[in-house]
Amino acid sequence: MERVINLDEVVAAVAARQLSWQAAGLVIGPVTWRDEAAPWPQQLETDRSKVSDPDSVGIHVHSSHEAELHVVLYRGGWADVDYIATIHDAGVIRATAMSSAQAFGALLDTCVARVFGLHGTIE
Repeated sequence: MERVINLDEVVAAVAARQLSWQAAGLVIGPVTWRDEAAPWPQQLETDRSKVSDPDSVGIHVHSSHEAELHVVLYRGGWADVDYIATIHDAGVIRATAMSSAQAFGALLDTCVARVFGLHGTIE
């Protein structure tokens, strides 16, 4: 898979938002890594040091009100975004291709606002 985006920088963008999300009552699960070099079926790891050739990272955010957001970003620059805001509001959020951690941070801000009603970006 082509390396378009640096996943370590992406995880730093997640970490920069973590305190404000927690202050708003959100729970952020551990970042998961998938190693392209690992034998099939590849296991998700939460310890970055166990991943020699990362090809994706996953982020799971949820609230006490059962809203959930799950984002997987692939180093090729595309993301899969699934959410449940309420029992009547669930699905996928379309994500355009991105090439930087800043673009991924903007996607996270948009998704968190959509699913949890939190507005404002983190710098």
